[in-house]
Amino acid sequence: MARPAYDEFQRQREEFLNRERSRGLGADLVLSADEERLNRYVMHLKQQELAKGVENPYELVSGRHFFEMLERINDSPLFKLIQKMPKGGILHAHDTAIGSTELIVRATHHEHLWQSGSIPQAEGDPMPAYKFSRTKPTVDGDWRLVADIRSSMGSEAYDAAIRQMFTLYTKDPLNAHRDINDVWRKFMALFICFEPMVTYRPVWEEYFYGCLEELLADNVTYLEFRGLLPPVYDLDDRTYSPEEIVQMYVEQSDKFLRAHPKFMGVKFIYAPLKFCDDATFDGYLELVQKLQQRFPNFIAGFDLVGQEDLGRPHTDFNERLLRLPPTINFFFHAGETNWIGRRDENLIDAILLGTKRIGHGFAALKHPVVLEEVKKRQICIELNPISNQVLKLVQDFRNHAGAFYFSDNYPVVVSSDDPSFWCAAPLSHDFFVAFMGLASARADLRLLKKLALNSIEYSSMDGAEKSVAMEKWTTAWNTFLQEALQSVPGEF
Repeated sequence: MARPAYDEFQRQREEFLNRERSRGLGADLVLSADEERLNRYVMHLKQQELAKGVENPYELVSGRHFFEMLERINDSPLFKLIQKMPKGGILHAHDTAIGSTELIVRATHHEHLWQSGSIPQAEGDPMPAYKFSRTKPTVDGDWRLVADIRSSMGSEAYDAAIRQMFTLYTKDPLNAHRDINDVWRKFMALFICFEPMVTYRPVWEEYFYGCLEELLADNVTYLEFRGLLPPVYDLDDRTYSPEEIVQMYVEQSDKFLRAHPKFMGVKFIYAPLKFCDDATFDGYLELVQKLQQRFPNFIAGFDLVGQEDLGRPHTDFNERLLRLPPTINFFFHAGETNWIGRRDENLIDAILLGTKRIGHGFAALKHPVVLEEVKKRQICIELNPISNQVLKLVQDFRNHAGAFYFSDNYPVVVSSDDPSFWCAAPLSHDFFVAFMGLASARADLRLLKKLALNSIEYSSMDGAEKSVAMEKWTTAWNTFLQEALQSVPGEF
C-alpha cells in the first residue's frame, strides 16, 4: 500500500483526531458565545497548570498524591473557578464522612461527651473511644469528660488534635500505609471511632444538616447518600429504630429544603456492610423493603459496602437479592479493586442483578463485556478519583480507569465518596483532579458541564423531579456564567 502525500497525511491525521474528540464525554454539547469565552479562559488556566508538569513532571498536580498537592490545588485559580461552578449532585457519598472535620470538632463541644484513651500521637497508636452519657460510662476504660480534657489541653489544641485524628491526611502519603489492607484498616478505624459520637441524636441531626450546608457552599445542590443506619441514641438510654433514624433524615432534609429552595433534593441508599452472616443479610432485605414502603420518595434503593477484596462476593447474595421486588433499585459498589478474576467479578453480578449505577467501577476496564453492557444498558459509573488514590488503587490520576470512560463517552458521574477523611471539599476537589488528570489535556468546559448534567440524568429522581432540578441547575449555571465572565480578562 502506497504511503500518502504529506498533505493527505495531515488531512487524515486531523480527521482521526476529530473522530476521537467527537467520542469524548461532553463532545455532544454546543456552547453558547458566553460559554465559549469562559471556556477559553478555563483552558488557559488548565494549560498553565499542565505546563508546570511538562517542564517538571514532579510539579504536575494530577501526577502526584492528592495530599502532597492539596495546598497548591487550593491556591489554583482553576480550582477556585470550579468551586463556584454549579456541579449538580453527588451520587456517591457515605453518611458519616461527607461533612468536614469542622463538623466533627463541633460535635466534641456538646455536653456529656466522654472519652476513653488518648488521641494518637503517632501512626499506629490506638484510637480513643467516645460516648455521650449523663454519668461516667460503666464499660471498661479510663473515661474522662471531653470538657475536662479540653480544659487541660487548651480548647484550640484539642480541636486541632481532633482535626488531625479524623483524617487519612499525612505529609508522607506514599509511605504512611504500605498496602491497600493497611490503609483500609485505618480508614475503617475512623468510622468506628466516630460512630458513637455522631450517633448521639443531637449530633446526628446537627451533623447531617451541616453536611447539606457544606454541599450548598460548594455549589452542590443534590445528594444521594449511602448509610448503614447505625443505632442512634440519646441521654435517656433510648435507642432509635432504623425507621426513626430515616425519619430524622427526612425531617432535616425538609427543613433544609425549606430554607434553601434552590437545593434540588436529597435521597438515601440503604447500604449495610457486606461483612455479615446470612441471617443478618436477610434482616437487611426485610428492612430495605420496610423503609421503601414507608419512605417511597426518600429511599432510592439498596447497596452493600466494605472493602471489596476482603468482603463476601456477590455470588453469596445473588439468589436472595433476586427475590426482592422490582421496586427496590440497586446501586451496587463493584470493581473497587485492582484484581482481575477475583472480586472484580462482582461487576458481572451487579449488571445481571439490574443495578442502576455502579459505585467506583474501577476494574470495569478489564472486562470488555461489562463495558459493552454498561453502554448498552446506560448504567452510570460513579467515579471517585481521590478516594481511589488515597485507598491505593491508583497513584497517578492519569492512569485512572476513568480516563478511558471519559474518552469514549461512558455514562459517568464524578463523586467524592468520603471527602471528610481526605480533607477535600464535598465535590470541587474531585472535579478538579478529574478535569486535570482523568480528562484529556484537550477536554474543556463541555466535560465539566456534562458531569453536572449527568448527575441529574443518572440520579434516582423521577421525571418530574428531574425537570424541576434541571430548571434550578440551569438558572444557577447562567448566574455562574455571568458572574465568572466579569473576572475573565479582556483578551479572552
